[in-house]
Amino acid sequence: MTDNYAHLMDDVTPAGSFPHDSEGLVNWLAALVHNRDYGTLAQLRRAGEPNNAHIRAGWHGGDTHRELFEQVAFLFAVYHQGRSKPCHGDGSLGTAARRIGDGTGRGPDNPGAQRLIDRVVASRRIPWRHLQHAVTRLRTCEQAPPSWSELTEDLIRWHDRKARIAYRWSVEFHSTAKRR
Repeated sequence: MTDNYAHLMDDVTPAGSFPHDSEGLVNWLAALVHNRDYGTLAQLRRAGEPNNAHIRAGWHGGDTHRELFEQVAFLFAVYHQGRSKPCHGDGSLGTAARRIGDGTGRGPDNPGAQRLIDRVVASRRIPWRHLQHAVTRLRTCEQAPPSWSELTEDLIRWHDRKARIAYRWSVEFHSTAKRR
């Protein structure tokens, strides 16, 4: 392994395995939207048997995180369905969930957003179904998604008790703009 990839290694990547590249995944996905490669994006939205698009997304996950990268690519493709401009996203999922809502309120002031973030952060395993629901709600509300690369890195560390990803997302969802 060369020093060029040393910065990509983290505590969860075993020595000697190919590291993951979340920025590379996001750049590849953004290029699909920018180039209007709707066929590949549609393949990414298909569940079931992995296809070429899933395999290409998984390459960015290295030896350890292939399936996770395929799932993030699925979420990206769901958000970008019918869009002609890529959105790299902004903030964590907790911050993004603050943007969910309508005229009755957003984030903590919206009961639906509150229930959704409660289900996400209560999950022991990565809550893929609830994450898909969050991404779909952000798309429907015409709000920016979470940063795709940050989401990927957070999901890699989902089970790391020291990282406390679910707790951080909950705090960011409930914190006021002043505190953030």
